[in-house]
Amino acid sequence: MEQKNVLDAFDKGAVFLPDREIESAKEPWYQHPEWKGVFLKDLVTGKETGGAFSYHLVRVWKNCEVMDHDHETQWEWNCILGGKGVFLLEDKEVSLVPGQTFVTPPGVHHTVSAHHEDLLLLAVFVPALV
Repeated sequence: MEQKNVLDAFDKGAVFLPDREIESAKEPWYQHPEWKGVFLKDLVTGKETGGAFSYHLVRVWKNCEVMDHDHETQWEWNCILGGKGVFLLEDKEVSLVPGQTFVTPPGVHHTVSAHHEDLLLLAVFVPALV
């Protein structure tokens, strides 16, 4: 039950910026354009940070995955908020559980899989995703 509260905190919380407040609940979840069963919610975009960084909630449905990919210019930091899964960083495989984090440098291929249950992550990109 505690894991759901962490999800609710980010999904229904707020982001405070010097000139405005973003109500997370008003931001829509949307299907990733390429990956089945992967949904995103943009909490802070490059528009709010002048391109410095962005962060997003990512939900990966059970038996789905964020397919092998890399980011040319972004560092990516992820925090596991709920669920369990597997992170493949090039040839290294890591089991994911809530509270763990992982960092992916630019140009490094990685995959995130949710085999037995949904997986929820907070993903931060520096510089921001476009």
